[in-house]
Amino acid sequence: MISDPTAFILANTRLQPVPHAPEISLWLADEVTPIWRLTEEELGEMGLPPPFWAFAWAGGQGLARWLLDNPAEVAGKRVLDLAAGSGLVGIAAMQAGATSVLCADIDPFCGSAVALNAAANGVTLEFIDADLLDAAPPEVEVICAGDVFYEQPMAGRVQAWLTCAAERGTRVLVGDPLRTYFPKSGFDLLAEYSVPTTRELEDSAVKRTRVWTLAPDC
Repeated sequence: MISDPTAFILANTRLQPVPHAPEISLWLADEVTPIWRLTEEELGEMGLPPPFWAFAWAGGQGLARWLLDNPAEVAGKRVLDLAAGSGLVGIAAMQAGATSVLCADIDPFCGSAVALNAAANGVTLEFIDADLLDAAPPEVEVICAGDVFYEQPMAGRVQAWLTCAAERGTRVLVGDPLRTYFPKSGFDLLAEYSVPTTRELEDSAVKRTRVWTLAPDC
């Protein structure tokens, strides 16, 4: 049980600009292992996934950059930030003029992380901790998903869900550095970036990252 997730985040991260989108600052950890161990201790459970909310991952950075540089994609629209983590992409969407952004993530720390990061950047984000993949995609104009194809079977569930959304006319935007389970077809390339990261998070200090849209005829 988390006693105070907001206090935990403030005690174990620091507010710092996102390397590839410095217009945005997030409460981020400097190292993976210490914050990972601390989250397991706080939750009383071992073998948990890494705390994705505590880092600006390459796909999210690329997608955030693209939204900031192409505000017409989300301006005046309702947006979903799927598997939001820190809320980076949702913040970028709001800064680009989105009417509203719903951040969705099942990590028990994410609600507090998203709230802290939204406040730090002067935007308002909604948050839901449900697994949206268990139901039909919500009624939004744009769905954004950064770094969601990192493992099976989640990658397959996400692709099917996003495909359903695209077939209904929702604009689907994905940021991904071609992780192992990124689909080999169905996506159109929008942009490529060299995103600063760390060898502790990725396999290099700079990660070649791509922004994609799900083709409507897939």
